[in-house]
Amino acid sequence: MSDFLLFVAVGFAAQLIDGAIGMAYGLASTAVLLGLGFPPVTASASVHAAEVFTTGASALSHWRFGNVRWNMVARLAIPGAIGGFCGAMVLSFIDGDKVRPVIAIYLAIMGLWIVAKAAFRKQRPPAEPRMLPALGLAGGFLDSIGGGGWGPIVTSSLIGQGGAARTAIGSTNASEFLVTLAISGTFVLTVGLELWPIILGLIVGGVLAAPLAALVVKHMPDRPMMLMVGALILLLSVRELAQMIGL
Repeated sequence: MSDFLLFVAVGFAAQLIDGAIGMAYGLASTAVLLGLGFPPVTASASVHAAEVFTTGASALSHWRFGNVRWNMVARLAIPGAIGGFCGAMVLSFIDGDKVRPVIAIYLAIMGLWIVAKAAFRKQRPPAEPRMLPALGLAGGFLDSIGGGGWGPIVTSSLIGQGGAARTAIGSTNASEFLVTLAISGTFVLTVGLELWPIILGLIVGGVLAAPLAALVVKHMPDRPMMLMVGALILLLSVRELAQMIGL
């Protein structure tokens, strides 16, 4: 019961951030499990099992508040599911830490770019994001390898290309349901699931937070959202690089 209640709180906080700025549920939850000593593949499998439910609730909430562009979702979700399946298969047999430096450097660059655009550039009409299938494929693969990463990779890239923050966040969250379903199903078939009190806690907390986060996205202006997204991406990437060099 203590594990369950702890992870209700973890799931609620992680989904509140994820639903509001398009990232961090998987990364935050996985970091907690890794900090408790669980191996990467077990942590990733458990978090993605919970995310099947939390991303479904998040997608529904963002749709209800008008934050979703379904043409973007279709072009992101199917390649993302394929990439997630491939990444989960790879993680079942090799060490996913080998790709972490590349991800961390990419995120640091995107974080700086988004903060610069939000802070110093004049507001322009939103641009139409490009190369969505390739972005979805890469985001799904890296998400399953790292136990989280769909939001940082996809949301940061969409906003970095000039997409509107509100629809970038809503469409990324809606796409994530299919991606997470593919990843979680692959993990169930390859490594199984064990940590059910933790998984259930993450589900309950995440489902409770999803509508509140979508409401925040509907009403918050683009510039503050872009600054928060960029700052969080920078924080995550710097933390990752610091851990890799032993600081």
